[in-house]
Amino acid sequence: MIYRSLLAAGAGLLGAAAFPKVGIWPLAFLSVAGLSIAVSGQRSRRGALLGLIYGAGLFLPMLHWTATYVGSAPWLALVFSQTWFLALLGAALPVVQRRRFGVVLTAALWVAQEALRGRVPFGGFPWGRWAFSQAQSPLKWFAALGGAPLVSFAVALVGALLAAAVLDKGLARRGGQLVVAALVVLVAGSLAYPLRPAQQPSQSAQDSPGAQPGRSATVAAIQGNVPDRGLEFNARRRQVLDNHVAQTLKLAAEVKAGRLPRPSLVLWPENASDIDPTTNADAAAVIQRAVDAVGVPILVGALIDGPGPTHVSNAGIVWMPSDSAAPGPGQRYVKRHPVPYGEYIPLRSLARAVSSKVDLVGRDMVAGGGDGLLTQTPFPVGDVICFEIAYDSLVTSSVRAGAQLLVVQTNNATFGRSAETYQQLAMTQLRAVEHARTVVQVATSGKSAIIGADGRMMAESGPLFTADVLVRTVPLSGSTTLATRTGAAAEWTLVALGLLGLVVGGWLSRRPARLRRDATPAADGPRPRPTLSRQ
Repeated sequence: MIYRSLLAAGAGLLGAAAFPKVGIWPLAFLSVAGLSIAVSGQRSRRGALLGLIYGAGLFLPMLHWTATYVGSAPWLALVFSQTWFLALLGAALPVVQRRRFGVVLTAALWVAQEALRGRVPFGGFPWGRWAFSQAQSPLKWFAALGGAPLVSFAVALVGALLAAAVLDKGLARRGGQLVVAALVVLVAGSLAYPLRPAQQPSQSAQDSPGAQPGRSATVAAIQGNVPDRGLEFNARRRQVLDNHVAQTLKLAAEVKAGRLPRPSLVLWPENASDIDPTTNADAAAVIQRAVDAVGVPILVGALIDGPGPTHVSNAGIVWMPSDSAAPGPGQRYVKRHPVPYGEYIPLRSLARAVSSKVDLVGRDMVAGGGDGLLTQTPFPVGDVICFEIAYDSLVTSSVRAGAQLLVVQTNNATFGRSAETYQQLAMTQLRAVEHARTVVQVATSGKSAIIGADGRMMAESGPLFTADVLVRTVPLSGSTTLATRTGAAAEWTLVALGLLGLVVGGWLSRRPARLRRDATPAADGPRPRPTLSRQ
C-alpha cells in the first residue's frame, strides 16, 4: 500500500505541474495514468483512500495562492473540500477499469467528477479541470466541439490508455493502446485546420462603432495598477480609481497625437472603482472626465452599495460620453456567481471559527441575473467577472445571447504574484477557442491580455503590479461553434456514460460472488442421497 500511496501522491503533484505557472500540459496525461495504476485491482474503499491522497497532491500546490495573504487555514479548508471528490473517483475507478471499454469509462468518470465538483457545494469550484491545463495543447480544439468537458475527457482518455499500456501483459495490446493515445492528440491537432478562425485583422485595420459580424473593432484595456498588494489595496480605493483614470487620459492623449488608433470601446477591470459611482458624485465626475477625454464608452468595473447596509454588488457599468444620447452610467452587468468565502460568507459563524479573516468580507455580495450581454456598447459584448470564467454556462449564455466579443473583468491583486492570475488566463484562452471569440481579460494589476479566437495572445501586459494600456483591432464574430450551440450536452452525455458504466460494472462485480454463494450447499441443508454402485 505504501508504494501505491506514493504513486498516487506523485501523480497528483505531476497533475499540479500541468497547470500554470509550470504549465507542462503533457503531465496531465501522466497524472491520470498514475492514479489509474495506483487504484488498479484495489477494492473501492482502498481506491477512495488513494484518491484522497492523489487529490491532496494535486490541490495543495495548485491552490496555494489562496493562502497568499489570508494564511493557511482557508487554503487547507478549500483543498480538503476538493479532495473528497477525488476520493469518490478513486473508489469508482477500480469498478470500471477491468471492464470492456474501461479506458473510455475511466475518462467519462473524470468528467463526472469535474461536473459534480463544479456545482457543489455553494455552486461549486471548477478550478483544476483538466481542460484548463490544455490552453497550449492541441487538445484545446476539442473545446470548439464539446466545450471544456470534452477536452477533459480527451486528457483522461489519453492518460487511461497510457495506464492500460503499462498494466497490460500483451505486447500487441500495449502497442495498440499507445497508438490510440497518440491518435487522440493527432486528431485534436488536425482540428485546427477546419476550426481555426480567419486571419486576425492588422493593427491598422479600420473599424466602425456599429461594427457588424465579420467586421472588426479597436478596443483598449486599461490596467491601472493598485497602490498596495494583497488585501490592503481596497483601503486606498480612491487611488485605484485615480490610477485607471490617469491611464485612460494617457490613452486619450496618445490617440489625439495619432500614435494610437481611436478605440470604439475602453475596458476597465473589476474593482476599478470600489467607490460606488452611482451614488458618489466625486467618483462619477472623474469617471465622466475619463470617458469624455477618450470620447467613447468605458465599461467600468465597480462595486455598487446595497441592497441595504450589509450587501454589495459587483458590476460592470457601461459609462457613456456626455455628448451621447444617454450620458453617464447606463446598462450594467452584475456578477452572477459571487465567490463563497471570498465575496460572501456562507455559515459565517462557523467560518469564523476556522479563520477570523472571514470578517474582512464585511458585506455579502449579492448575485445578479440575466445572460451577461451588454448592448449599449458599440457592439454586443458578453461580460463575466473574475472567477466566472471557470463556469461553462455563464460564458455560453453570453455568446448564445449574441455577444460578438467577450470580456473578463478581474482583480487579482489579492493573490500577489502567485499562479492564480496565470491559471485564470489559461481558462480565458480556452474560452476563446470554445466559442470562437476574441476575449479581452482586463485586470487591475495583471495579467491583462487580448486573446484571439484561436486562443493565442494578440497582446498582453508586462510584469505584474505595473500600469499598462493594451490597444488592438480585433475581429467581431456572430458565428457559433458546435460547443456553443449544444451547451452542456457533451458533458451530460459523458456523465451518463460514466455512471452507467459504474452501475453495470458494480452489478457484474457482485454477480460472480452471488453465483459462488448459490453453488455452495448450506451446512445444515439437505445432502445429496448416496447412490449404490453396481457390483
